[in-house]
Amino acid sequence: MKQLMVDIETMGTSPVSPILTIGAVFFEPSTGEIGPQFYQVATLRSEMDNGAVPDADTIMWWMQQSEQARSALAAKASAINEVLTDLSSFALYHAPAKFIQVWGNGASFDNVLLRDAYRRAQIPPFWNFWNDRDVRTIVDLGRQLGFDPKRDMPFTGEQHNALDDAIHQAKYVSAIWQMLVPTNSD
Repeated sequence: MKQLMVDIETMGTSPVSPILTIGAVFFEPSTGEIGPQFYQVATLRSEMDNGAVPDADTIMWWMQQSEQARSALAAKASAINEVLTDLSSFALYHAPAKFIQVWGNGASFDNVLLRDAYRRAQIPPFWNFWNDRDVRTIVDLGRQLGFDPKRDMPFTGEQHNALDDAIHQAKYVSAIWQMLVPTNSD
């Protein structure tokens, strides 16, 4: 597998926002198979020490989320540099860097914030920028085909848990992919 769905939970929406959790899952969109999974929590302090800037509106939004979603942010956390190093090791263990395609929700969110966290930590990202993939674009294509994942695919797990979100996104990207790309059948 070379497709890696990433979801992050943050304390803001700008590129310099602190990342608190990272969930990632390898998947095969042609079959919908879900592969190896990654989930870690980063300390807000380590992100701010690296220059990340939280946003008050996002903090207020988090205060309105479920207790389960909020408690995941306070789980056993590691410094962001360690989390990013672990994510890179995870990804590169499962696929060569030149082949990993990183999917994020929005052309200007998950991948951009993750790449900036790597920059602040002075760690090279494990994927090439030309292998960025956008979930929202494929969702738009699915809606044109009459499939709306927000309406048509039930969510399993806790919303705003980065790993649960990444798995859900991988499932609906796979469903749309299979609508768009014909399979070879005998």
